[in-house]
This record gives sequence, C-alpha cells and structure tokens, in this order.
Amino acid sequence: MTKKLSKEEVYNIILELSKEIARKKMGALFVIAPKSKFKGVYEPLYPELVAGHSINEKGMRIVIEKLAELDGAFFIAENGELVTFGARIKKAHSIPGFGTRHAAASGVTTTLPDATAILVSEEVSWIRVFQGGKIILEMDSSVTPPSLMQDIVNFIADHDTTILTTAGATGLILGSFLPVVVVSGAYLAIKTATGIIQQSIKSMKK
Repeated sequence: MTKKLSKEEVYNIILELSKEIARKKMGALFVIAPKSKFKGVYEPLYPELVAGHSINEKGMRIVIEKLAELDGAFFIAENGELVTFGARIKKAHSIPGFGTRHAAASGVTTTLPDATAILVSEEVSWIRVFQGGKIILEMDSSVTPPSLMQDIVNFIADHDTTILTTAGATGLILGSFLPVVVVSGAYLAIKTATGIIQQSIKSMKK
C-alpha cells in the first residue's frame, strides 16, 4: 500500500512534474487542497478511472503527463491522492492578459481559501502558483537546486519566508501580504510593491 504523503511532499512532486510538462511544451493545472473541500467546486469531464490512486505510485507520473494532454484540471488531496482529472472548475476569475486556465486557477483558489493551484502555461512554458486568487510564485522549467526547491515548497505550503529573507527581502512582508517569487534560470527575483530584488541562485546554494 502506498503511504500517504505530506503536503510538502505533494508540492515537491507536482512542481517537479510541472517542470517536465513545461519542458515538453504542454499545459496543465493542478489544484491541491483538503479532499473534503472539493465537493461542488468542479465538474468531471471524463470517467474517474484513476481516482483514489496516489501521485507517488509507480508509473503515476507518466500517467499524469499523458492525462495532462486532456482539457481540465487535476484535483489532488493534500495527502497525495489523485481525486480526479480533466475537471471543469465551476467558478473562474479572469485575469487581464491571461487565458481561461489562469482564470480557473484564480477562481478555484478564491473559492477555496485552503487551495493551491499550480499552473503550467503551454504558451510560455512557465509554472505559476496561485493562492487566494493571486499568483504568488513563478518558475521556469530549468533545474532548481534542491535546497532552493525546499525553500520554495516551504513558502508555498506554510508561507515560510526563508526564501524571501535569504534573497534580501527582509522587512518587505506586511501582515498577510506576500511578494511574488520568480525563479528563472540562474536568478531568483522577488517582486514587491516597490520594485524587484534579484539575486543569483548560485550564491544561495548551500
């Protein structure tokens, strides 16, 4: 029996999988939240043939990559259970300059405050992470050092600000406000209300 995953393990697997999908010039949308919160949020478009399987089961990454070619979103419980795929999100919030997949990611994370949406943009091969209806992190498809990836996962899962303070963003976080983290190639950038802080990832390796 496949063991249940921690929320951090789920984020790490989906981010790595998202990078692989982006490198293949494909798109995808993953919604991660407590399973109990999914009811009434989506409409399945296909038979739920893989429901109940863990994303960490042998061969599931290949299955998910193939299913990403279909329309709709993946819904994944915080313990790693794949609840459904190819789902239509019922409430969308349009974002100027972006398409329907971004609108769905914004809408579902607004409807479900506990949800995180990880979107792979087919057009530009970037990964965008949504919480509370907003983009909190953007990544390209290049390989990310393990230590930095762990900081990214902690930032998404628990709003741990280590990645921000390491990049020199101390004092820029006010209340529940979080700047946008951008990880691109060899650089980490923090977009704040007052500007952009940029630092070489090489200098951050542990």
